[in-house]
Amino acid sequence: MKNIKLYIALACSLLLAACTGLPEGAQPVKPFELDLYLGKWYEIARLDHSFERGLNNVTASYSLMEDGVVKVENRGFDSEKNKWKDAVGKARPIGDPGEGRLKVSFFGPFYSGYNIIALDKEYRYALVVGNKTKYLWILSREKSVPAGVREDYLRKARTIGCDTTALIWVKHDL
Repeated sequence: MKNIKLYIALACSLLLAACTGLPEGAQPVKPFELDLYLGKWYEIARLDHSFERGLNNVTASYSLMEDGVVKVENRGFDSEKNKWKDAVGKARPIGDPGEGRLKVSFFGPFYSGYNIIALDKEYRYALVVGNKTKYLWILSREKSVPAGVREDYLRKARTIGCDTTALIWVKHDL
């Protein structure tokens, strides 16, 4: 009986760890300072996924809580329903805190990878990929990014296998 519990625990650990991995070829930014990353970011582009489907004017705000966990507040406007949709989660660094890797959870003990693979020196623009290449975001401290940053981030995303032709370019009109 002890062996079965051990195998189940090991299998669950491996499954959860797989959800926080890195896509092949992706390298998180180094050095990385979490304190500089905190604050409000505008979502410029994303690959489609169910929890943001149909949303525009999407922002993500990161703040450090007393226990060292990062509070994640995502917000977007659903124009079909004419209302805002909010999601609050938490994030924790993975491994080396000087590396742009976090695990993020909006659903209890289940975490997903949040890997910052490009970030300018002033922490104004970021390229984030999940544990798989089907999750990708371009973020900015402003409602747009310069063309050069956009092209650089698209090129980086393509090199790790992301389908950049499927990106949704988020409107910020509110």
